[in-house]
Amino acid sequence: SGLEMLRVAVTFAFLLCSASAFMPAAFAPKSLGLRSFGSQSRSLRGGCEVKMAEITPNVKFDTIAREWRFKWSGDNNKQSLVEAQNALDSVIKEVKSVKGVKNVQRVVCGGCLDFKVVTALSADAWGDWEGKKFAPEEAFLAKVKGIKGVSQVETQTYTLMPQ
Repeated sequence: SGLEMLRVAVTFAFLLCSASAFMPAAFAPKSLGLRSFGSQSRSLRGGCEVKMAEITPNVKFDTIAREWRFKWSGDNNKQSLVEAQNALDSVIKEVKSVKGVKNVQRVVCGGCLDFKVVTALSADAWGDWEGKKFAPEEAFLAKVKGIKGVSQVETQTYTLMPQ
């Protein structure tokens, strides 16, 4: 129907615009107005420069993160949490070995039953990992989806920048 086509078009436009914030401007459509990597640099101790990307002139970043998240259950003495940590333990070395990884954090909330894994990479290394489908993401998510009590398995990509 016409309403369904409009919904699909709006969803696609949203995804295109939100995904473009994480790609080098050279690959983004010019109509999105992204500035290229290297349009701003920041000097660090020792004279090293970090290339920065811009979403807008006042929103710059040099780090992109991929988050894997889901809900776990308190049932059976929190067995789903135990198994989720085991699943993470089975892939953590591979995640940390990805070129450009700055850090990997595991976040667990005992109140809302969240389990999150946040992998932060330098923005210039992002495209390589994305091209590899964020491996071992697929294997990890398949493991946690098979755990009784795990629900709402999702991923999200965003920028990180200290303030």
